Amino acid sequence: MEFKRVVVTGLGALTPIGNNVPDYWNSLIKGVSGADIIKSFDISKFKTKFACEVKNFDADGYLGRKEARKLDPFVQYALFATDEAVVDAGLDFDKLDTNRIGVIWGSGIGGLKTFMDEVINFAKGDGTPRFNPFFIPKMIADIAPGHISIKYGLRGPNFSTVSACASSTNALIDAFNYLRLGISDIIISGGSEAIINEAGMGGFNAMHALSTRNDDPATASRPFDKDRDGFVAGEGAGTIILEELEHAKARGAKIYAEIVGGGMSADANHITAPHPEGLGARLVMTGALRDANLKTSDIDYINVHGTSTPLGDLSETKAIVNLFGEDAYKLNISSTKSMTGHLLGAAGAIEAIAAILAVKHNIVPPTINHFTDDPEFDPRLNFTFNKAQERLVTTAQSNTFGFGGHNASVIFTKYQD
Repeated sequence: MEFKRVVVTGLGALTPIGNNVPDYWNSLIKGVSGADIIKSFDISKFKTKFACEVKNFDADGYLGRKEARKLDPFVQYALFATDEAVVDAGLDFDKLDTNRIGVIWGSGIGGLKTFMDEVINFAKGDGTPRFNPFFIPKMIADIAPGHISIKYGLRGPNFSTVSACASSTNALIDAFNYLRLGISDIIISGGSEAIINEAGMGGFNAMHALSTRNDDPATASRPFDKDRDGFVAGEGAGTIILEELEHAKARGAKIYAEIVGGGMSADANHITAPHPEGLGARLVMTGALRDANLKTSDIDYINVHGTSTPLGDLSETKAIVNLFGEDAYKLNISSTKSMTGHLLGAAGAIEAIAAILAVKHNIVPPTINHFTDDPEFDPRLNFTFNKAQERLVTTAQSNTFGFGGHNASVIFTKYQD
């Protein structure tokens, strides 16, 4: 069977360093940190007092107060980013077969704030179950693609992927497969997450997963630095419009890049810790390369998972060196989480956007906040520390790994007719 080709025709982003794609990209290239003291709730008793929050997002102004109250923030973020992507792609749904347009979306947790608020309200009462009728529809992780499809009248494949921090990369791979098999013409894909609240911050602190660098939040996310001490929580959404190539050409769509491969694997090691030698990470990158029919020498840039955790950064780097061999030293590697924080289920989407734009603009965004070399990392690797680098980026790979040992990787290349 001959697969159809799939291209990227639209992008949308709501991130801690930009509320649209141009602002997000410009902040990445300039090395802007999105971390600051948390403003959305009282953090005085919390171990970690900072995060990468979305800034200047007015849900009431965007949706109207009545509608906004029916939606958890992770859905609000999804709708906002998708609006930008739909406009960017030039999609006129009145002229398209909406039965062949789907939505495949990723979220690691879903409506955590809604769940927390409703349970707290119940616990404060007399035991009578007085729950908001929107409680369940606001909370469930699959509701974001549901709202997107309802808004635009899209009747193609519609579901959510949940694989912790790999969720939206898994969504992109599923969308890619549905398109190259000819099941759909267009799929709106991506992910959203909204976990900067009491439950999210408290829960991750209890796991000792978060940085506690409260005296210097802006530099707290330090991937590959000797003094890294945990990830910085982030929130937001990223939307990528994937489209079958001939369909995109027929409607005169602009094309950012071509998606050419995806890989999936499991660590089968621990519920939160990666395999110490990066076996799952190596396997998933191998799978993506095989799927794309590419060699290690074809990859110019890897947007790594790079969360700023002691174990995770090291295991991923070992996987790259073991798989790529001498080609590893020709790569640019960077972790944009140093700027955005870790958006969990939305991380794969916004990092795929960074990889796509690196391919389009031939610029590799940096890994900021590097101060001290870690002798455990191979000094010959180019981590793109502290400053963006211009180079020809023909092909870029984006890795995401999640609790539970879930690994996903996608590859984008310059489009050639």
